[in-house]
Amino acid sequence: MTREEIRELAAFQADETKNACALSFYFQPDPPQDRSHRSEAIVAKDVVKQALKSAGAQGKNGALHADLDRVLEFATNLRGQSRGKAVFACGAQNFWKEYDLPPRLGTTRIYLQERFQLKPLAALLGAQPALCVAMVDRQRARFFDLRLDDLREGPSIVHLLSRSGASYGYNGYEAGHAERRVSEEALQHFKAVTERLRIDLERGAWERLIVGCQDVNWPEFESQLHPYVKQRVIGRFSADVASVTSEEIRDRANSVLNEWIRERGASKVKEAIDFAKSNGRGVTGLRRVLQALEAGEVQSLFMSGNYSAHAVECPHCGHLDAHMVPACVACGHGTRELTDVCDAIIRMAIRRDIELFYLKDAEDLDRAGNIAALLRFRSDQRRTGKIAVAV
Repeated sequence: MTREEIRELAAFQADETKNACALSFYFQPDPPQDRSHRSEAIVAKDVVKQALKSAGAQGKNGALHADLDRVLEFATNLRGQSRGKAVFACGAQNFWKEYDLPPRLGTTRIYLQERFQLKPLAALLGAQPALCVAMVDRQRARFFDLRLDDLREGPSIVHLLSRSGASYGYNGYEAGHAERRVSEEALQHFKAVTERLRIDLERGAWERLIVGCQDVNWPEFESQLHPYVKQRVIGRFSADVASVTSEEIRDRANSVLNEWIRERGASKVKEAIDFAKSNGRGVTGLRRVLQALEAGEVQSLFMSGNYSAHAVECPHCGHLDAHMVPACVACGHGTRELTDVCDAIIRMAIRRDIELFYLKDAEDLDRAGNIAALLRFRSDQRRTGKIAVAV
């Protein structure tokens, strides 16, 4: 799933004039209770059948009924799946997308709304950068893109070293020269790898880097990294490039990534809360966060894992308000109540590429109202002649 696809989902809205509905279906596989793996498919079918019954009771047939029938057929074939699944559909507007996801979606569920429900997806995607995993030794370099457990390998670099020093000259007299030649060739190989990484970073191919290499090679390789690339390294692990499997690379890299996200989230939310206390580049509480989002100030957004809140939205201009006002303060049109404003916040964060963290057991965030933001700048301070800009 690419960022462009996620933005497409966030921007989608069902056409009310066509009596359209945006259907979101999430499938969470469970550990099989028997070898037939039937229970998870049965749960999925029951969820869809209940949605069919509800739609029929509300007189919603036509395209929605066809979408639900198609999802029911899809759910019927989910026996034995080890990965999560997501389907986003709107037959009235000829929209159907299926995605494989990590099996961390909580429960199997379906949503029938005017917009796609992205909260389960955002919990997986929010703080995940475009990630490169570089597997490096003195002769080879393999490059992988890792996104939502999907590991894809790109073009590699292979440099065949000269023969070892022991094979040169009578009784190895030229061994020293040969060893230096091999070391120089390895150094040139590392330089070629780091140059490839620099070029890929500059063209936006990745945002963060994980390196897999043997411990003995790391100091020499690290010394060749461009400063900009070195700043993007979030961790490394020891591995033999020639023998490591794709599954091992994915698992080791995911372990490094998840630890980095956890530590980064804890550090950044503390920074946001501390800034908020000093009227700096941080805000807490729903009202102030909504204001910062609409002003384009937000760099990173933090929410407790189970956070939800009521708010109102203006269907005309899109303004969000934590106060339950009947008319929009921005344009004067009537507002509509949102039972969970997180849905609208997530769509806004996705469209603007805001880093989004769902945090568990974050006591400071709980005390601050369960929602906070780290800002790129403070527009109110700019107007008063003060400057507070992210660095």
